[in-house]
Parts: sequence; C-alpha cells; structure tokens
Amino acid sequence: MADWWQDLIDKFTIAFVDHNRWKFITQGLANTLIITFFAVIMGIVIGFIVSVIRVTHDKTGKLKVGNAICQVYLAVIRGTPVMVQIMIIYFVIFAAASTSYKIPLAILAFGINSGAYVAEIFRGGINAIDAGQFEAGRSLGFNYVQTMWYIIAPQAFKNAIPPLANEFIVLLKETSVAGYIGVEELTRGAFSIGGSTYDYTLPLLAVALIYLAMVVGLSRLVALLERRLRRSER
Repeated sequence: MADWWQDLIDKFTIAFVDHNRWKFITQGLANTLIITFFAVIMGIVIGFIVSVIRVTHDKTGKLKVGNAICQVYLAVIRGTPVMVQIMIIYFVIFAAASTSYKIPLAILAFGINSGAYVAEIFRGGINAIDAGQFEAGRSLGFNYVQTMWYIIAPQAFKNAIPPLANEFIVLLKETSVAGYIGVEELTRGAFSIGGSTYDYTLPLLAVALIYLAMVVGLSRLVALLERRLRRSER
C-alpha cells in the first residue's frame, strides 16, 4: 500500500508539479470558461432574435423571408455536429485569419450552435404563454412589439430558464472539441501534459473531475433556481 501511494505521488509530481505543467490545466480551464461565457451570451442573443421572428411569422404571417432564413439556420445547425461546424469556421470560412483568433472563432462557432437550440427553447416558452396575454396587451393600447417586449418576453424568459440552464451545461462540455482547432482548453491541456510525460492517466482524470465538479455545481444551481421559480408561482 505504501509503495502504491508513493508511486501515485511520484506520478502526480511528474504530471503537474515538474516544469509547472499544472499551468496547462489552469490555462485550459480559463479558456474553457471564457469560451463558454461569451458563447452563452451570443447564443441568447441569436436565440431570442430567431425565436421572435419565428413566433411573429406564426402569429401574424409577417417576416416570411426572415422566417425562411431562420428555418434554414435551424436545420443546418441542428443537423450537423458542432465539431464539424467549428472546423468549417476555422479551416474554411476564416482560414486566412484563423491562427491569430482561435478563441474568438471558437466563441463564434459555439455561439452560433447554441443559438439554434436556445431559439427553440425561447419559442417554446413564448408559445406556452396564454393567448389571452396578447389580447390583454392590445387592450392596454400596446402594439405587437410592445406586447411582446413588455408582457410576453419576461414570462417566456422565466419559463425558459430551466431548459436554458441545461443547454448551457451541455455547451460547457461541448467546448472540449475546441482543441481540434488548437485552442488550449481543458482537454487539450491534459493531452499536452500526457504528450510530455507519456502518461495520460492523471491528466485526463483531473480534467474529468474538473468537468464533473463544474457540471454538478451548475446542476445544483439549476435545481435551486427551479425550486425558487415554483415557489414564486404559488
């Protein structure tokens, strides 16, 4: 048992302490959180715009061109893997400037991908609002845009918070594929350590534990938020 423990300590020292290899993990974690944070913001903005266009078309028949564009966007993004999307953005669309803007391009790819799923979440939240709410807004003298902004959108956002939080948890884990375009995120940090020490066990286990801790923490926050929302509805 003592030999096993000493062997584990030696492997830990080689993997993380020698040559400050722990910095691969901390830098990877920082990049992962940066990509996730800004991709979440971009996804919310894109998703909200797309959902409003689609709902407006369904309820009024307007914005036919915009609705058609949104449907194509949703079909393409939801129908292709995020890894393929990020590689197309990096190696094809922005190939000339890709090496200098790895993290911004990763944010762009994940934001566009997340926006497609957020759009359907928002659309479901808006459609869940009783039609009488629209009529109430009109009776107060609001036009369609004002009714949507002041009455429908706040309620829809409240309904969409739990599934939105789950989408963001999925997005956090999906950022692990950013390593395919050379971004030093968590998983690539583990492979950098493994490539130097020829032992991938501890680096990959460390990354798995970090992801697990973040996901469990976010899941508990989501559960807490859902309980508070249920209490507020009473």
